[in-house]
Amino acid sequence: MSFEFRAIYWREMVKYFRYKSMLITSMVQPVMWLAFFGLAMSDSFDKLTSFVPNEPGVPVVAYISYMGAGIIAMDVLFSSLFGGTTLMFDKKFSLLRETLASPVPRTHIILGIGLSAVTKALFQTFIIIGFGKLVGMEFFKGYTLVETLISMVGIMLLVAIFTLGFLFLSGSIAITVENPEGMQSILTLVSMPIFFVSNALYPIDGFPTFLKVLSMFNPLTLLAGGIRYFALGTNFSVMGNHYIYTTVDIVVAFLGLIFFALVMLSAAMWRFNKVDI
Repeated sequence: MSFEFRAIYWREMVKYFRYKSMLITSMVQPVMWLAFFGLAMSDSFDKLTSFVPNEPGVPVVAYISYMGAGIIAMDVLFSSLFGGTTLMFDKKFSLLRETLASPVPRTHIILGIGLSAVTKALFQTFIIIGFGKLVGMEFFKGYTLVETLISMVGIMLLVAIFTLGFLFLSGSIAITVENPEGMQSILTLVSMPIFFVSNALYPIDGFPTFLKVLSMFNPLTLLAGGIRYFALGTNFSVMGNHYIYTTVDIVVAFLGLIFFALVMLSAAMWRFNKVDI
């Protein structure tokens, strides 16, 4: 078995840690979302919904804990989507031409970049969970050490699959478009509906029917729901909404994200195989 993707992976990770602005920004941005938006919105929503009756016997979760899962999903979405820009700049400065002319299989190029994006996403997820605990995010409340470790593994698997899917999508776009401005416009166009038509920051129960249907097939909804399954439990209430997650729900989330990642991998490889050097 060949492991040429390791060279691509190592190059991306060296670049990530060498460019301090990129490293610091990726660490600070999710913390700022939690520190400012999270705390402000959590207090507001908790006050607004304080008079909403909750079902007896159902654990009540603060909005910041509910939103924490969405912050992780949002951060992973944007970092993975914009992670494909490395291919855009490689193409612009003719580095991609040299890589494609090397003996490295084209599959390994996109795989190496994808695995580097997964590493960065996992790193950012750990930061969000760690800082979130400091500001009152009640992940893994009442869990034993073994249950916490199993839940962490589940979250990391979901994040990894999701990241690969959107990195492959981003890579396909980077190979297709001709300039960074065009790619940025396309990524913004793609990311906005994915983010807002999801349960990342708010429940989808009040959505119009067609938006609710779209949200059910949204990879971001699958990721946020899966994180809540592992981090908050299978039965809880937030802002007056009662959530019950079953084993079927988490299996659907995994299968849906795997299917999405495989489709995006096929699209990325189709585009890579059509690139002339």
